[in-house]
Amino acid sequence: MSLRARLLLTLGFTLALLWGIAAAWLMRDLEEKFVDTLDQRLAQSARMVAGLVLQLPIEVWQNAEQPVLSIPSIEGLACQVHSPAGEIMARTHADMDNILAPGEKGHAYRQAGGVTWRVFTYERDGIVITTADRMDERNMLLNDVVRLAVVPFIVALVGSMIALWLGIWRGLAPLTRLRESLANRHPDALAPIATYGLPKEIRPLIDTLNGLLARIQQTIIREQRFTNDAAHELRTPLTAIKTHLQVARRLEGSAAMESLSHAEEGVGRLNSTLDQLLTLARVEGRIRFDDGEASHVAEVAENAIADTHEPHLERFVLPPRWPEATLAMPRELAVTALRNLLDNALQHGSSDMPITLEVQWEPGESFLTFIVSDQGPGVDEATLKQITQRFWRASKQQGSGLGLAIVTAIAERFGGEVTFISPAEGGFTARLVMPVTMPKTTKP
Repeated sequence: MSLRARLLLTLGFTLALLWGIAAAWLMRDLEEKFVDTLDQRLAQSARMVAGLVLQLPIEVWQNAEQPVLSIPSIEGLACQVHSPAGEIMARTHADMDNILAPGEKGHAYRQAGGVTWRVFTYERDGIVITTADRMDERNMLLNDVVRLAVVPFIVALVGSMIALWLGIWRGLAPLTRLRESLANRHPDALAPIATYGLPKEIRPLIDTLNGLLARIQQTIIREQRFTNDAAHELRTPLTAIKTHLQVARRLEGSAAMESLSHAEEGVGRLNSTLDQLLTLARVEGRIRFDDGEASHVAEVAENAIADTHEPHLERFVLPPRWPEATLAMPRELAVTALRNLLDNALQHGSSDMPITLEVQWEPGESFLTFIVSDQGPGVDEATLKQITQRFWRASKQQGSGLGLAIVTAIAERFGGEVTFISPAEGGFTARLVMPVTMPKTTKP
C-alpha cells in the first residue's frame, strides 16, 4: 500500500469516526433538548390556561349551568379544563375524553386510536388543566430538526475528506517529484540531488542520499584510479620480464642465466608492487581489518623492524623502553605503516648511518607519535610536496612509489596524520601520529 493511500485511509477513518461520534453526541443532546423544550411548552400552556381561568370568580365555575366552553384548537395540541367538582368546563377536542381525563400530575404518555400523546396534568386551586401533544407530529418536527442538523455535518465531512485528500496529495507531491527525478536519472549520474523547494522533513533524507552518492562516487573514482595505476605500473615490469625471457631463450650459458635472473628480479618487484596496490585498495576501500590481536606499541615496533629484512639490526636506534600503550587500530595496518617508514629511511638514508625510531606519548593522551629519522641527504621543499603521491619516486630504480601513500591512507583512515620534515642541514624525519585505545573507567 502506498504512503498516500495509507495516510488517506488512516486520517479519513479517524476523521469520519470523530465526526460520527460528535454527530451522535450532538443528536442525542439535541433530541433530549428538543423533548425538554416541547414538554416545557406543554406545561407552560397548561399554566397559562390555569392563570386565565383563575382570573374569573370561582363561583362561576362551581355554579355554571352553561354548556361546555369550546376553545379553538391548535394543530397538534389539545387542552381540557376540569372544575373543582370534576366537570369539564372547557376543551379543545370533544372526542378526547380518555386522553385529556384528569390523572397524575406531571407528564405522561397516553394512547388512543393508534395515536400516542404526550400529556401534562396541572392542578391549581382545585382546577385541573390537561394539555396534550401528538407524538407523531413531535417526531415529524424532530426529524426536520435532525435533518437540518445532519446535512451540514455530512457536507462538512465530505468537504473535510476532499480537503484531506488534496492536502495529502499536495503534501506528498515533493516525494512524487523526487521519485520521478530518481527514476529518470541516468544510471551513471552521481551528482547530488537538489534540495531546493523540498520540505524540511525530507531534506535529511536527501542529505543522507547525497552523502551515499558522494561515497559511491569516491569509491568509483578510487577503483578507476586503482585500475589506471595498476595498468600503468604493471605494464613496464611485465614488458621487461617478457624481454628478459625472450633474450634468455635466444642465448645460452651465463648470458641466459643473467637474463633469467633479471626476469626473476622483475617478478619480485612486480609482486611487491601488486602487494602494495592491494594494501592501498583495501585501506582506501574501507575493507574491515580485524586480525584479532591487540596493537601493543612494543609488538608493532618489533614486527615492523623484522619486516624490513634489514640484516644489520644494530642500525636501528631504539628507545630504552616502549610505552605501555595499545593503538586503536588493527596491528596489521600499524605494522605496515611503521614498516613503510622504516623501509623509506633504509632506502633513502645513508647506508652506513643509523636510523632512529622514537615514540612520544604521555599516559592519558589519546594519540601516540612514532618518529623515524635518518641521516641521509634529505629532500627539498618541492620533493616534500610530492613524496606522498602514488608512484612518485625520488629514484626510478628503487621501490614502487606507494609506500608513503599507504602510510598516509592508513593514518587518515583512523584519524591520525603523517608529516615529513627535512632540515636544511640534512636528514629526513617522518612523524606518524596514531590513535591510542583509552582505558575504560569503572564507576564506583
